[in-house]
Amino acid sequence: MYPYLSHTEGDLKKMLDTIGVSSIDELFKDVPESMRLKNGLDLPKSKSEMEVRQIVGGLAAKNLTPAFIPSFLGAGVYDHYIPSIIPAITSRSEYYTAYTPYQPEVSQGTLQYIFEFQTMICDLTGMDVANASVYDQSNAVVETAIMCANVAKKKKIIVSETLNPSSRAVLKTYAHAQSLEVVTIPHKDGETDIEKLKSEMSDDVAAVIVQSPNFFGIIEDAKSLSEVAHTGKKTAFVMSVDPISLGILKKPSELGADVVIGEGQALGINMSFGGPYLGFMAVKEKFMRKMPGRIVGQTTDRNGKRCWVMTLTAREQHIRREKATSNICSNQGLNTLAASIYMCTMGKSGLQEVATQCIQKAHYLQKKLEEKGLKLKYNKPFFKEFVVTGLSAEEQSKKLFEKNIIGGVGMGRFFEDGKNDIMYAVTEKRTKEEMDALADYLEVK
Repeated sequence: MYPYLSHTEGDLKKMLDTIGVSSIDELFKDVPESMRLKNGLDLPKSKSEMEVRQIVGGLAAKNLTPAFIPSFLGAGVYDHYIPSIIPAITSRSEYYTAYTPYQPEVSQGTLQYIFEFQTMICDLTGMDVANASVYDQSNAVVETAIMCANVAKKKKIIVSETLNPSSRAVLKTYAHAQSLEVVTIPHKDGETDIEKLKSEMSDDVAAVIVQSPNFFGIIEDAKSLSEVAHTGKKTAFVMSVDPISLGILKKPSELGADVVIGEGQALGINMSFGGPYLGFMAVKEKFMRKMPGRIVGQTTDRNGKRCWVMTLTAREQHIRREKATSNICSNQGLNTLAASIYMCTMGKSGLQEVATQCIQKAHYLQKKLEEKGLKLKYNKPFFKEFVVTGLSAEEQSKKLFEKNIIGGVGMGRFFEDGKNDIMYAVTEKRTKEEMDALADYLEVK
């Protein structure tokens, strides 16, 4: 079998005749003889499509993926159960090929599920308005910092060290171009150091950004942190949250949050080796006109029927460039739809059940690991992730590789003092047998 080449000998002769040369060699006669390739490229013999599929498939089969084996990875991306109704609907051509809804009159389906997504995010967070949408949690952090700086007309942003390190790194990159000053508050025993926060507060602060449950899985004292943040004039308190946790934890609005952001991957979206994911942002009304992305609203057409429109858009494509607040141009359509279906399918009781199983199973595994000699590093309330000490990522890899288990995340890649720490995430998918097996294999002798 040979590679597919579209040009026949007749095609080649016709092209050469058209340009007035007799051969390919004559076509390249201006290239010096000494520079021409004489014996072809020194490459392995070409393979047929069937052979390539066999080779690549064999390599892929060596991967350990959560589709076939248990995974305890977390750090912002989680192996949650995805109801089969989600891929069944999102793979339909009318959804799969949907584009950004520039023309409301022909985009009613897309606008409707964006509207429903916004509504459910507001219900979860207790905020007044949600958009659709930012790209992922890191992008949500960046866009929120810029938005708060624009609203308060200040340039200082305070972030907790317990915010996901990836998000902090992205914020650092963007802050330089936006002339933002980013101050990081260190953690104290796994939580935001509230005394350090108090010492950094001033009327120059545009926003204080905290994650809860935080990067270590610990549930922060958000109420106290928000009270400190609000000692600054026009300072916004921003909470980054795991939407699953809101099935059992208080709404951020009840804790003093002005802006709520987060990663929506847990809402029925595949892990997909790193994306694409779904950031979300919900705000109090005073931030509405400075939000990035778009806000879809409900109205009636001239016949009195319910319909949907883009109520606010903040991109320069829709408004004068100098008034644009962001260049976000995607509504993350398929991911927004998947999250909407997930929230509709699970409902209030379903989301509560998922959250309950996560927290109960995470605490079960933590106790089992403690029995095996792995101590909890931070003795604080945690949701579905926790950090244990006494094992390096390299040691874990050796113990679990042959057992077909994907272990936790080594903390040494994020923190200098974390080389002997591992963070484990436990979702509703993990069984007692899987957790017991993990604990047995990782026993510290």
